[in-house]
Amino acid sequence: MAGKTHPTSDGLLQAVMTSLTEDKAEDIVQIDLKGKSEMGDWMVIASGRSTRQVVAIAEKLTDKLKAEFGVLCKVEGKQSGDWVLIDSGDIIVHMFRPEVREFYQLEKMWLSDGDATQDAAPDTNP
Repeated sequence: MAGKTHPTSDGLLQAVMTSLTEDKAEDIVQIDLKGKSEMGDWMVIASGRSTRQVVAIAEKLTDKLKAEFGVLCKVEGKQSGDWVLIDSGDIIVHMFRPEVREFYQLEKMWLSDGDATQDAAPDTNP
């Protein structure tokens, strides 16, 4: 796409995190994969409250990355909306319904102590 430059993985990560936060994704965790895996530089795991929200967040994220950076993402799981995988190349995003996220526990598979950064706001519900 003319006029668009390929962002660094950290720049793309910032755009992903901003989009997820703006769209009210919950329990957002970013995992640094550099030196651990060849599949990408970062993995981001987040939740939506319903299948509709999971799909909507995923669609808005892929649209934003295409419009702002010319990045075409591969997307899997949009039909069911339980777990949507978004592969932008450098950043892998997993959007889950909370129950599905709890079942698969991807964070435990990829994290050792201190590897993740959680950017979700603290729970303020009584």
